[in-house]
Amino acid sequence: MDYRVPGRPCVDLPYYHGPLSKKDCETLLLENGRDGNFLLRDSESMPGVLCLCVSFKNFVYTYRIFKERHGFYNIQTVEGAPKRLFTDLKELISTFEKPNQGLVVQLGHPMKQASFCPRWRRSQIKLDSIYENSNSDYVEVLP
Repeated sequence: MDYRVPGRPCVDLPYYHGPLSKKDCETLLLENGRDGNFLLRDSESMPGVLCLCVSFKNFVYTYRIFKERHGFYNIQTVEGAPKRLFTDLKELISTFEKPNQGLVVQLGHPMKQASFCPRWRRSQIKLDSIYENSNSDYVEVLP
């Protein structure tokens, strides 16, 4: 599921990091120790779902964002909280930049992505995991 503008993959949402791994996300958000650092990334465990990740007290909290049938976005916040729908991701981020909206801390500092799209990260992880448990000294190469 593509949340970006076609032809402009990194420009529209500078805090969207694409297939950033959970480990890389945590490193990035925690490196300067500020509460409220945040970014959006693709979920590793649920295809088509985004994760809103935010740092608070040296821990990264992850909230899943689902795209609804009618084009609205729903975010899972605290358990038992009412379902919240947003017209787009910018509205969602703008809402959670305000205090007491259901996140552990308000969004304060967007972690902007560099000018390139780091799509290699997830594919590199997949390639590494294919070969790490192999008992063979040889790898079969397909034509």
